[in-house]
Amino acid sequence: MKGSIEKGTVVRVPAQYVSYSHTVFAYSAFFIALIIGCYTHYYKIVQNEYFGFPQEWLPSVSATTGDRYPARALFQILIALTSGPRFVLVGLWYLYTTVSIRTSTLFFGKFLFLVGMVRTVACGGWVYITSTDDHQTHDVAMTIYLLCTLPWQLGVLYTCSNTDTVAIKRRRMLTMTFFGTLPPMIYFFLQHKVYRVPGAYTIYAFFEWSLIIYDVAFDAVTAFDFKRLELQIIQRKSKHEMTV
Repeated sequence: MKGSIEKGTVVRVPAQYVSYSHTVFAYSAFFIALIIGCYTHYYKIVQNEYFGFPQEWLPSVSATTGDRYPARALFQILIALTSGPRFVLVGLWYLYTTVSIRTSTLFFGKFLFLVGMVRTVACGGWVYITSTDDHQTHDVAMTIYLLCTLPWQLGVLYTCSNTDTVAIKRRRMLTMTFFGTLPPMIYFFLQHKVYRVPGAYTIYAFFEWSLIIYDVAFDAVTAFDFKRLELQIIQRKSKHEMTV
């Protein structure tokens, strides 16, 4: 029949590569910035309002990624590259849990999708608006990001497949370590900010960097789930075009 449509697959990509690319770009952004920052401006980025080297010797995440060129520029470029896989990852999780394995209702799936999107945009807020540019906006974006992390991680845990015990164990471990890291991190930040304890900010920085590792690793676990999915680019052709 004239006008009928046939489909041909142009490209097939295993969906787990979304998780891989997100993980590689995210870790590269932070740790390349750390290496470049330490190489180019080490003494400046370990310096805080009270102490510098040798009392403080590990730069914080914000000092590493937001204060100095070229580390800041490389970080922002790599985070921009991370955003594509990140948005796709959030969308895939919605489709995976509401359509594929059906572990989530449409309402909860949409809620978790919204949380994931807000969390991603909030990440852009504290990445591209540094504390040097606007400290209040930077802190608000970071707060929104952390607040969204709790429902995101718990929601993913709630809706993930019960049959993949390895993924469940890793998610539980990473969620506990992520939120278990917050109290000591806050404690040492207060030791630095309020009591001005030498070296406290370096210990705070250790906890801050560990949060990055746990956060990215949690989303990297989606590679176990997405191995069941495949992304396809479909070329649509009419029968008339194929017979000419």
